Amino acid sequence: MNNKKRKDHEPPPATLKGMKFHHIGIPTKVKRPNEKYIEHLKFYVSGFDSSVYGIEWMRFEDDSPVAEIIKEVPHIAFEVDNLEEAIKGKELIDEISSPSKGVRVAMIIENGAPIEFIEFDR
Repeated sequence: MNNKKRKDHEPPPATLKGMKFHHIGIPTKVKRPNEKYIEHLKFYVSGFDSSVYGIEWMRFEDDSPVAEIIKEVPHIAFEVDNLEEAIKGKELIDEISSPSKGVRVAMIIENGAPIEFIEFDR
């Protein structure tokens, strides 16, 4: 655990370790324009491809296998080069998954909030 307090003008330490902001995911119950359905996870996403600031809306079906905390609490996502290294020693919400071809994700809990790490096969 890092005991050093961050100053107002300092970026989050994760960004200093090579992690790059990717998006913020916000759960919603409202149907939004241009939703894309992710069948195996039973939820809809929208906004990601058009938001200048990386805002992604997520609307879940009642029987979606996604963890309840992700359905209820917004999360921030960081792109990482090595997913296994990023999650080492962290509290995983669920197993590493692949929402689409060439993409691997893991969700952790940090200070009571979900954090997503994304690795792309480039």
